[in-house]
Amino acid sequence: MTPPLNLHEQLAEAARDLEAEPDTQHTLERSVALALELVPHADQAGISIVHRKGRIETPAASTDAVLRADELQYQLAEGPSLDAIWTQDIVTSEDLRQDPRWPQWAPQVSSHLNLVSMLCVQLFTSTTVVGGINLYSTRSHAFDRDDLDIAGYLAAHVAVAVAESQTEDQLRLAAVNRTAIGQAQGIVMERFSVDANRAFDLLRRVSQSSNTRLLLVATDIVSTRRVPGV
Repeated sequence: MTPPLNLHEQLAEAARDLEAEPDTQHTLERSVALALELVPHADQAGISIVHRKGRIETPAASTDAVLRADELQYQLAEGPSLDAIWTQDIVTSEDLRQDPRWPQWAPQVSSHLNLVSMLCVQLFTSTTVVGGINLYSTRSHAFDRDDLDIAGYLAAHVAVAVAESQTEDQLRLAAVNRTAIGQAQGIVMERFSVDANRAFDLLRRVSQSSNTRLLLVATDIVSTRRVPGV
């Protein structure tokens, strides 16, 4: 019989699992599953991600209740997830029904979604805040010291994995974009017998005159073999 893994072995295995995921979305979904597997008293979980200009969303969650609770935080601009992301590394609430820190958010999620206690841990690397892990329980006083420690250890692995997968996704997208623009440029060069610089200038003029992103102009040209407005 194989003996159970200790915490260090579980975290090491979790890090390997996250590294093996093919993209950011799969990494986030696996992170949610790992949080529920490893944090003993977490009933439900989600991941908040910080985007450009401070926009925050929850792209991965274990239940619809988590999505609704997180989205309500973003709408009201108050809640433990936001506090963990912007002001504190770890935020806990033993009983949201009696917690005065979030006077609009807490009563709604505790009464309508039956989410009673919460543990939020910031996801950060040496260079940026990635987001946060949001752990919920339907019981009051659910999270203890072990939960906090394990969630903190897991968050360190998740933050690095998510940041790396985001970078890889951006590189893949940039490569796809360059390919589409290059193909459109080639079509323009052939159609109008111009060099690469003039072809790119023409694409840019079409983009500006139509108020359409250059990539969308290029994609349309590649799919239709037509140059709009010319």
